[in-house]
Amino acid sequence: MATVTQEPKPQKRWLRNADAINPTKSRWALGALLGGTAVLGGVILGFGGPLAGAAFIIAIVTAYIVLRDIEIGFWGVVAVVCLLPFATLPVDIGLTPTFLDLALGAVVGVWLLGIVTGAQRDLVTAPIALPLLVFMLVAIFAFIFGLSNGTLTSTLLRKFAELLLSLGFVFIIVDYCRTQVRLERMVKVVLLAGTGAAVLGIIFWLLPEDTTNTILNFLTRVGYPGGWVIRYIEENPELSERAISTSVDPNVLGGLLLMIGSLAGPQLVAKRPLFPRWLTWSIVGSIFICVVLTFSRGAMFGLAAGLGFIAILRYRRLIPYMLGGGLLLLLLPVAQTYIQRFVEGIQGQDLATQMRFGEYQDALTLIGRYPLIGVGFAGTPDIDIYLGVANVYLTIAQVMGVVGLLAFFAVIGTLFFYGLSHRNILKANEELDALWLGLHAAIVGGLAAGIFDHYLFNLEFHHAVTAFWLLVGLATAVTRLGLSQSKIG
Repeated sequence: MATVTQEPKPQKRWLRNADAINPTKSRWALGALLGGTAVLGGVILGFGGPLAGAAFIIAIVTAYIVLRDIEIGFWGVVAVVCLLPFATLPVDIGLTPTFLDLALGAVVGVWLLGIVTGAQRDLVTAPIALPLLVFMLVAIFAFIFGLSNGTLTSTLLRKFAELLLSLGFVFIIVDYCRTQVRLERMVKVVLLAGTGAAVLGIIFWLLPEDTTNTILNFLTRVGYPGGWVIRYIEENPELSERAISTSVDPNVLGGLLLMIGSLAGPQLVAKRPLFPRWLTWSIVGSIFICVVLTFSRGAMFGLAAGLGFIAILRYRRLIPYMLGGGLLLLLLPVAQTYIQRFVEGIQGQDLATQMRFGEYQDALTLIGRYPLIGVGFAGTPDIDIYLGVANVYLTIAQVMGVVGLLAFFAVIGTLFFYGLSHRNILKANEELDALWLGLHAAIVGGLAAGIFDHYLFNLEFHHAVTAFWLLVGLATAVTRLGLSQSKIG
């Protein structure tokens, strides 16, 4: 059996050894950081007023906490993605930073500071690094090239920067998850935060609609939309209510939970699950129920694809559970409307499916006119075409062209080639195998659901984009870690 690498005991703080490594360099870097922070704080306070100053103080406190323990920053990113994805700071300084911007920025900043000060002497990478970098460069080129098609606003610039930040987060995840202890803790946090979102979604669905709406309207204080926010099938109050938790959109909630549900699936049959069995069943059960209550056909299809990947590749014992879940879905009264929508979707009879078919045709028209690099992220050059289609692959091809889509496939292809080519090594490591299966299944589920929706590459859904690439980073890290442990063993 492979030897498990234990997390090093010394270093109570991540940056504790910076001065010991290079005191002069560290002092200059710290002085520059403090000076730059003071100047920036003065500018923000002068132009943005007291609210902006308060927000800046919150940002500094957050950065200080993350500086003392960067892992808290990772947990913060996961918590915001799952529980407060659209929350913003109550300040507008030309742009309105979100909680996720703050959390991601703090982690990235502290990670970079560790490299600059010499606290981190090496950088752990994986084969996915090169194609991912190419994908980011193509995105930047498409963004610049497409500015002639629309106005460059601070909001567009911020959202595109958020996209790059989420893509670059993969490098940091791979570098940070150097030990099994760190990787397992990260996965635990993802599972618990996802369960929290699912439980909230179920509770809000069970409560009277007026009560749920009143509770959700409290979130307007942190930038959430107000008014009547309850969602229904086909936006028709005569039809069933859809679970939204704090994700605003039921399809986006379903997309998040299908990936986390796929991640949790192997834990049901793992010899050494991350949590006690009763808690594992509670996690999987609550996520499954909430996915059903979103009435998102794409999410359910993605969850089935993710769990199917697990069952076919190794845990064939999951097949009875999947069949049992399918039978339960058929028998539940709440599922009858759900099943009817599935049938209507397959037959192309319902309004949502018909609209999708129209979007697909319009997207293909746009791609046919601008096939190479797309039209960018700012807008379209022709008045008879538009950006936006319920398909992640067509979305990428619209804004980044066939070149961008091929670069995306190169990233995903490299990830799975890297993982599957070392499958035997991971299969022999019982402690990592369930994590490997779950993480790759989560990506398979997300890619399958991407056939029917675009939230995994949409500037309006930064948290969904971050969730997907976070899982890509973790999937890459688990393969790298298994390979590393096999060499040590």
